[in-house]
Order: sequence, then C-alpha cells, then structure tokens
Amino acid sequence: MIRGWWHCRFGTLRRMSETENVRNDISGTVENALQVGVVHGDIYQSGVHQHHHHGQRLEWPCRVGVMPPRANCFQQRDLSAMLTEATGTGGTTPLSHVLAGLGGVGKTQLAAEYARQRWGDREVDLLAWITAGSREAIVSGYAAAALKVGQNTNTAERDDEEASRRFLEWLETTDRRWLLVLDDVQNPRDLNELWPPQQPTGQVLVTTRRQDSALTQLGRRIEVGLFTPAESTAYLHAKLADRSASAAGAEELAESLGFLPLALAQAAAYLNDRDLTCSAYLRRFADRRRLHELVPESESLPDAHRTTLATTWSLSVELADQLAPSGLARPLLEIAAVLDSNGIPDAVLTSPAALAYITARSGRTSPVRADDVRDAAHSLNRLSLATVDPDDPHRSVRAHALVQRATRDQLTEQHLAEVARAAADALTETWPEIEHDAGYGQILRTNTDTLRINAHDHLWNPRCHRVLFRAGASRGEAGLAAEAVNYFRHLYDHTSRLLGPDHLDALAARGDLADWQGEAGDVSGAITELSELLDDRSRVLGPDHLATLATRSNLALWRGRSGDVAGAIEEFEQLLTDRCHALGPRHPHSLTARSNLALWRGEAGDAAGAIAEYEQLLTDRTHALGHDHPDTLATRNNLAHWRGEAGDAAGAITEYEQLLTDQTEVLGPDHPRTLTARNNLANWKGRAGDVTGAISDCQLLLTAMLEVLGPDHPHTLTARSNLANWKGEAGDVTEAITEYEQLLTDRSRIQGPDHPRTLTARGNLAHWRGESGDIAGAITEYERLLADRHRLLGPDHPRTRTTRDNLAHWRGNSDAAAITEHEQLLADRSDVLRLDRPDTRT
Repeated sequence: MIRGWWHCRFGTLRRMSETENVRNDISGTVENALQVGVVHGDIYQSGVHQHHHHGQRLEWPCRVGVMPPRANCFQQRDLSAMLTEATGTGGTTPLSHVLAGLGGVGKTQLAAEYARQRWGDREVDLLAWITAGSREAIVSGYAAAALKVGQNTNTAERDDEEASRRFLEWLETTDRRWLLVLDDVQNPRDLNELWPPQQPTGQVLVTTRRQDSALTQLGRRIEVGLFTPAESTAYLHAKLADRSASAAGAEELAESLGFLPLALAQAAAYLNDRDLTCSAYLRRFADRRRLHELVPESESLPDAHRTTLATTWSLSVELADQLAPSGLARPLLEIAAVLDSNGIPDAVLTSPAALAYITARSGRTSPVRADDVRDAAHSLNRLSLATVDPDDPHRSVRAHALVQRATRDQLTEQHLAEVARAAADALTETWPEIEHDAGYGQILRTNTDTLRINAHDHLWNPRCHRVLFRAGASRGEAGLAAEAVNYFRHLYDHTSRLLGPDHLDALAARGDLADWQGEAGDVSGAITELSELLDDRSRVLGPDHLATLATRSNLALWRGRSGDVAGAIEEFEQLLTDRCHALGPRHPHSLTARSNLALWRGEAGDAAGAIAEYEQLLTDRTHALGHDHPDTLATRNNLAHWRGEAGDAAGAITEYEQLLTDQTEVLGPDHPRTLTARNNLANWKGRAGDVTGAISDCQLLLTAMLEVLGPDHPHTLTARSNLANWKGEAGDVTEAITEYEQLLTDRSRIQGPDHPRTLTARGNLAHWRGESGDIAGAITEYERLLADRHRLLGPDHPRTRTTRDNLAHWRGNSDAAAITEHEQLLADRSDVLRLDRPDTRT
C-alpha cells in the first residue's frame, strides 16, 4: 500500500496529513509531479502513471534502446554467474562493471543476458541500452533516454547535448532503479563528462575491447576471455544437435580453434552448410596450415591463437562466396575490409564504383546489381563474417576488425591498391554535394579516415585521391573549421612527402589549409599562407594559371576580411584586369572577380557603387549563365543586400521575396542557398521595423535548419543568433540573454573560442546585458572581448574598433567615441548570410 507519494524537482511541495484528502500545494517551477492517493497491490498493475508537464505520458517500467537478440545456443558461462553474484543481494548493487576483452568473445551477449535477467525479474524500473561506439552515439542515446523518461524538454531544438545532460541529472536524483548498459565503448575519452553518476539505485555495465586503466577506474573490470573447453564442446553439440553424428571430434575441433567463440560460430556454420563432421572439418583445417602467417593485431588474440581466426575465415569466406549470388561475397568483403568496422553505408557498397569492382573480381560478364550486393552481404552475415542491418542505411554492414585484418592480409599490394581506389571512388560518388544529414557526413568522414590508414600510400598513386580533399572540406562545411585546419595540415605534409612540395596536389592542400585557417578565425595566418602559396604557384605554374589567379583572389578576400578593405579593392581591380586579359571579360572567373570587387566597394562605404556594379553583373551573368544559374541567383542575393544597406529596406525586402520564390523553385526549399535567402529576408523585415514578422520568420527558419542541416551547422547557429537578436529588439531582453548564453556555449564548442562568430556572440551577449540594466556586466564582457579582438585582429580592424566604441558607449562616453547610429549597432549584432566565399578550392 502506498499513500501520498510523489517525486518532484525545483519547487516547493507541501504534503497534507494522511487523514486529510490527498492534496499538495506546489509553488515554483516543478518539472515532474506525481500524486497518488491510496494504491493497493503492485504499483505497476494498479494503473499508476506519471505525467510529464509537457503532456508526455510516462509508463514504468520502461526500456530505451534495442538489445541484440539472444545468441543461438547461448552458453551460460562461468562469467554469467560471476556477474550475477557481483550484483549482490538485499538490494545492494555495485555501481559499475566493465566487461573487457577481445572482440568476438561474447561481451555484448553476456551484458544482454544479464540485462534481460534483471528486467525479467523486475529489478529495474529503467533499462537503457546505449550503443557507445562514439561520443556522438552516447549523447544521442542519452537524448533518447531523456525523452523516454520525460526529461527532454527541448525536443523542438533537437539539442542532444542538453538532453543528455538532463538525463544524467535525472539519473543522479531519481528514486527509480535503473540499469544503464554502454555497449562497445571505443575510447575512454568518449565518456568524459558523460559517465553516469554513482547512485545506490543505479548500475552501469560497460562492454569494451579496450584495456585502458581509465576504464578500470570507472568500475570493477571483469575480464571476458575464451570459452572454457566444456563451454566450447557444449556449444558445438548444441549447434549440431540436428546432426548428432557430426559432433564426433568436437573436443578436438574446439581445441584447434582456440576456444574462441567467434571462430567456433564460423566453424559451426560451415559445418552445417556443408554437412560436414567435426573430424572432416579438422582435416580441411589441417590442409590450410599455409595460412599460419596470417597474424591478427597483437592486442586482439593471444599468441597461442593467432592463426585460428584467419584459418576459420578462409574456410568460411569460400562457403559464403558459393552462396547465391555466387562469387560476390569475397569481393564485397574485400571492399568492406578497408572501410570502417563500425558501419559502412549501403550507398557506398552499392555505388557504381563498388559494383564495377565486384563485377570485375567475380568474373561475371553481366554487371552486378545493387540487390545482388545486398544478397552477398547477407551471405557474409550467415557465415558470421559481417553483420547486416538493413534498417540502418548509414551503417548497413559491419565487419569485425579481425575479419577485416585477415581479409586485407590476403591481398597483394597490387590488389590492395585496386580495392583502395575502388572504395575511394565509391565514397566520392556517394558523398552528397550538400550534407543535409550531419550524422551521415560524419560516417563518410570516418570511413575515409579508415580507408586512408588501411590503403597505405595507394591513395597517392599517381595523385592524391579527391576523396581525401572532400573529407577535409566536409569538416569545414559542418562547422568544424579548426578540425579542417588540422586535417589539411596533415594532408599537405603527407602529400608533400610522397609527391613533392611542388606537386599540384600539395599546393592544393596548402590552399585549402589557408582557407580554413581564415574561416577558423586565424585571418593573419591565412594571409601569410596564401602569400607564400602565391609565390610558389607563380613559380611552378606561371602567373596566368587558373590556380595562381584563384590564389590571388583568395588572398585579396582575406585581406579584406582582415580589415584592409582598400587593399582588397586594389588587388581585385588588378585581378579583374588580369583575368579579363587571360580569360576574357565573360569568363565565369572574370565575373567572380567583378562580384568580389563590388562586395568590397560596398564594404568601403560605397553602397551605391556596389549596387551599380551588381546590376551590371546581374545582366552579364544572366546573359552568360542563364536566369537559374547559382551564380546568377547569388548576384541577386548580394544586390538585394546592398539595396538595403543603401537605405532602401523596402526594395531589399521585395527583391528577397522574389529571390526566395525563384530559389525555392530552382534549388528546392531545403537547399542552403534557399535557407540563406529566408534568413536575409527575415533580417531586412526586422531592420525595416517589422520586428514581429522577423521573429516569426526566424522561428520558422530555425525549425527548417534544425531538420535539414542539424543543430551544429554554422547556418543553424546563425539562425539562432538572429532569432535571439530580434527577440531582444522586441523587448524580451531576458530571453535574448538566455539564448545568447547558450549560443555562445555551442559556438565555443563547435567553432572554437577564437572563431569570428564566437566573438560576435560575445559582443551580442554583452550588448543585451547592458540593455537589461547590467551595465557593469556589459563593460566587463566588452573589455575582455576588446582584448581578444585586439590580439586576434589587431587594433585597426573594423570589428576591433566597433568593440571599442561599444565599450565607450557603456562606460558613458557617448559624446566622445560611442556609436551614434542604431543601424551600426544592429549591423554588428545581426548575421547576414552572404554568398561571397573564396573563388575556388583547387
């Protein structure tokens, strides 16, 4: 019987006496509240449910995540009893266990069996199974769990980091009994700030291949080793139960296979499909002793068992290759062997390049189809050589790292080069031009990184494969500019070592390195790098080469962004002359030079000159490229912007509305350039005085960007900045401060503390603190921002001067040097998405 029980947070709740009617007085902000009168019997069978304050109906007990199905002929190993005994009795449990050991020894199955037992015995209220192969996966799993237990109150913004934090807070404060399984932790660093709290009502179970001391410190480590001889024999007898006579020799076979569960599973499948006895298998096994040189990674298998898995794989893949569609399993496994073991997208394995390779290696005269490859993947799955998940197209095929290693070791260097190039072509073909799905982009980058390692140096023969450049650009386009800088620095070093520092690909890597240095906030570093690159490209390629001219364009652009607007104008004027001379006045690169020149004339204060140049440029681009060409649409975007800057806000709004209609029709509603037009239209509505319309448009735009680009994309962060700004302009200063505080945290995490957009967020936050009445806080933040902008940009950069003026304003020196025009303040606080970027990334 339960009387008057509740669970609440953040608020004051008064409970009346048991003789009174059950009524609670609640004050403050209450996140969850449950009131129960008198309950007889089992609480779960009494129809008692908790209701979240957002209307979500919570039911207990509950599960999060999908556990793997129970293995066929699962063995109740000694470790199963050890884990159960370690749990203790009388309601006490150890805080955490770490199941550590070689991949393939059954850690996940042991964890799943233990979890099922506790769930079946109703010893837990929450069972959460989290696939923990990466930090992103852990955060995503926590976010899903937060939603399930009613703690994800921010689902509209899809802020998984915030949701995961809420889930960890819930674990720390809840009275519920919970079991959290973190399956397949790849790196202890992934659990930094994500390790669940140690609570008497909760238990954590980790499975991992790692043996790091950091994991041992987090919980009691239980080493998961090989099957015992008795377990191995029992397993084989169970698998061969329908053909009991075939089990003769099971003890000898188990010993020959080193009692490794994965090897036994493969062998049992081979036995059943070939209708062989254990003794017959042993004879074939002995015939393949020439494979004794196949040695897995040293940390994966003990010395006594080094040849076991490789030999078993050799026999199993031959059988898989004979299954319908015959001849395809082996070449498919070869491609999978050079990619990420944690998941390979279906699109990569069924791309034209992959199909062409598999067709050639299979010896077929007719082309292999995508469905044939999927069937071949299921053949590998049958022989335990791969795991197929048709419900996850981004990670549809997973291959054990030992199987991959054994497969690669079978390849000659020439064959490995062919596989590597085919896999690289497949990744390139399937890489979307615009990464709408941030998670998919990360998977493609991880597969490319794995390929680069496994392919040795074959991706640089005869030239650096373009997928290596695409993987770097993908990082920057996802907002990871600092990561892109590191990537291209390593790519240049490796390319220079293999191909020489003057090779076209080495020079191209330097160009990308410089570009992303600038995007990451190191504008002076970008200028220095581009200046040196210009000298080298002029020497190697000549002054009129397209790549040399592109370097001049990029150098001029970053000079402008550094604050040297006059220098940018001068360089673009000379570049325009040289491009017209070398390429002609109607060449796309010449038109791009005109666009950049118009931009910097506008930035210099000549808005009318910028408008005149963009109007003529629009006529020429329309004539040369057509109305619907992206460059033509970009020109219309920039023309509308400068109309507004010249004082014609209504004209800017009219042009943006028409541009938005046309871009939606030509590019689609989810194209980043369409979203850019929506962003700029919203801003000009606000600047024209329609703040309510601006807020409405920004809210709709943010929803679209979260869905299309994800929460961490730079454009999404910009949409959040603009929404916060217009909320402040509408008078909701407190909300503006709250949103800018969270935005600053996210920009620092994603783009880095010195990124220009991060500095802008700091300036915005300081401004609204001052508007809220916190003058001292505004002054303090502006002082710190001024020091950082002085350090990063120098004393004469426009942004540095603006910060200095804002600081003077809040200090009260408005008569001396403070900003006097509201438009200047507004321009510094709102983010306009333009379409002017460096000419080319060669």
